[in-house]
Amino acid sequence: MAEEQVPAIDVSWVRQQFPALQRTYGGLPVIYLDGPGGSQVTQAAIDAMTQYMRAGGGNLHGVFPTSVETEVLLAQTRAAVAALFGAHPDEVAFGANMTTLTFALARALAPTWQPGDEVVVTEMDHRANVDPWLRAARDRGVVVRWLRVNPDRLTLELDDLETVIHQRTRLVAVGAASNAVGTVQDVARIARRAHAVGAVVAVDAVHAAPHLVLQRDTLDADILVCSAYKFFGPHVGIAVVRRSLWKQLHVYKLEPAPETPPDCLETGTQNHEGIAGVYGALSFIARLGRGVTLHERLQSAMRAIEAYEHPLAEKLRAGLRALPGVKVYAAPDEVPKTPTVAFTVAGVPPRQVCEQLLELAGVFVADGDFYASTLAQRVGVAGRGGWVRAGLAPYNTEEDIDTLLSALVRILPA
Repeated sequence: MAEEQVPAIDVSWVRQQFPALQRTYGGLPVIYLDGPGGSQVTQAAIDAMTQYMRAGGGNLHGVFPTSVETEVLLAQTRAAVAALFGAHPDEVAFGANMTTLTFALARALAPTWQPGDEVVVTEMDHRANVDPWLRAARDRGVVVRWLRVNPDRLTLELDDLETVIHQRTRLVAVGAASNAVGTVQDVARIARRAHAVGAVVAVDAVHAAPHLVLQRDTLDADILVCSAYKFFGPHVGIAVVRRSLWKQLHVYKLEPAPETPPDCLETGTQNHEGIAGVYGALSFIARLGRGVTLHERLQSAMRAIEAYEHPLAEKLRAGLRALPGVKVYAAPDEVPKTPTVAFTVAGVPPRQVCEQLLELAGVFVADGDFYASTLAQRVGVAGRGGWVRAGLAPYNTEEDIDTLLSALVRILPA
C-alpha cells in the first residue's frame, strides 16, 4: 500500500478558527508565539463549551435529559482522546490539570513501593513530572535516581540506562518532549529498559501532544498525561492509564464514589463544560486530517501539523542563529524537536527582551525556566532570568517569524 500523503495545512482557514487572532496590542496585530505555555482556543472548543452550558448542564446518574447528555458527552470525549493516543476509552480520566492528576497518580501508586525501591526522573523534565514522584518517594522511603542531561547536546544521557534503571526500579517518569528547548525524547528506548525490569513508565505528553503523533503503545507508556489547553482547548487535564495498571492504584476517593476505572480517579464533579471543549478541540484537529475513522483523521492531522510546523521552526532557529549575540538552546540537527525555541540575547535580560518584542511588534513570547528548573541549572541560565521561549502552532506564519526577527534586531545591543 502506498504511503499516505500528508495533508497540507490551509493556514488561512486555520487562522479563521481562532477568534483571539483578531486581538491587537498598541495598534498592532498580536502575534502569539507563547503556545508552549498554552495555545489559543479554537472556535470549535468555545462553541462546544457554550452550547453545553446554554442547553443546561446536569450532574451524572440522573434520569433527566441534561444528566443523560452529560454522560454521553463524557463517553464521546473519552473515545476521542483514546482515538488521539491509540488507547481505550475506559483508560481515559479527566481532572483539573496534568499536575493535579500526576500528584493523584503518584499517591495512588506509591503504596506498592517498599523502602529501598527506586524511582527514576530526568533532569530534562518539567517539574510536574518530577516533584509528584519525588514527594511520593520521600513518603515511602524510596530512593530517587536521575537520568542526566547532556548540557551541550540538550539530550538525555541514555547510555546510563543500564545503571540508572535496574531491578529495584519501580517507576520511570520521562517527558515525551522538553517544554523548554523542544528536544523529543527517545521514550520507547527508555520504556523498553524500564519494562525489562518490571517498572512502570509515566510519560508527560503535555508539550508533545500539540505537535507530534503520539501513540501510547508505540511509546510503551503505562501512564500518559497531557492538558487540553496546550492543543487548542480549555484547561482540562487528561490521564491515559493502561488497563493492567488500574488494579495497582490505591486511589484516594470518597467512600460512595465509583471504584471502577476511570471514574475512580475522577474525584468530585468534573468540569463538564471544559470536557465539552476538549471534544471541540479534537474535532477541530480532526478536520485537518483525512481518513474514515476518527483515529485515522487525528493521526493524519497530527502528521499535517508536524509537517507544517517543522520548516517554520527551522526558519526561526536559523534566523535567530544569524543574529549577533543571540544564543539558541537546541539539540543537534539530527535530534527531533518540537517547534519550541529557547534563546538568550547577550547583554539583555530575557524579561526585557519579551517586553521590547511586545512593545515594538506585538509579539507575545515568554521568559523564565518554565518549570524545567533542573535543565535551566544544568545549562547555566538559572539565576539569569532563564530563556526567552518562542513556540509555533499551526496558526502561525512565516510573516510572524519575520516580524519577531526584525524586532529582535532592534533590541540587540549596539
